[in-house]
Amino acid sequence: MVAHAEQPLATREAYLEREELAQTKSEYYGGVIIAMAGASPEHDRIAGDTYAIINSQLRGRLCEPFTSDMRIYVPACNRFYYPDVSVACGGSQFESIAGVRSLVNPVLVVEVLSKSTEAMDRGEKLICYQTIPSLQTYLIVAQVRPQIQVYERQSDGSWSYRLFQELESTIALPSVGCDLALADVYARIEFLPSGEAAPS
Repeated sequence: MVAHAEQPLATREAYLEREELAQTKSEYYGGVIIAMAGASPEHDRIAGDTYAIINSQLRGRLCEPFTSDMRIYVPACNRFYYPDVSVACGGSQFESIAGVRSLVNPVLVVEVLSKSTEAMDRGEKLICYQTIPSLQTYLIVAQVRPQIQVYERQSDGSWSYRLFQELESTIALPSVGCDLALADVYARIEFLPSGEAAPS
């Protein structure tokens, strides 16, 4: 959850050393350190349940899921992000900078939207994540309504787009061999007749 810029033009090394000591997480945008604010209960429920659904299907397989505590490094954009869920397959690979490791080979990345992050998740992060050679699937999950946007890398390097807005829908994720039912992702979210999430 993006809050505000703190230290412009910091080096990667300075950022990572700071992260190792910090009590709260920050992301890194090419020299600018952005503090992450606390998530809403709805955000936490959706992210936690999405991780649990994927984790349960990957047990005993060669894909490893991670929560929002796992930092991802995107070299092409010089960015460090903390997605809500990520999955690496065929062995997790890490870039070590200043002795601090960050994941570099996610196959799947999931971002749960909030008001403060929506523009970034749909814009810069979408573009930057797609520069990661290993990435096959990027999910953007709304929290105020049942809606999941799916971007998938095609064999020619282009990206396809699918939109799911019905709680009865199930999303096939061939990149990690999982299925994601919207009813399970939003199982602990109460929606009003208008389709908006009810405040908890």
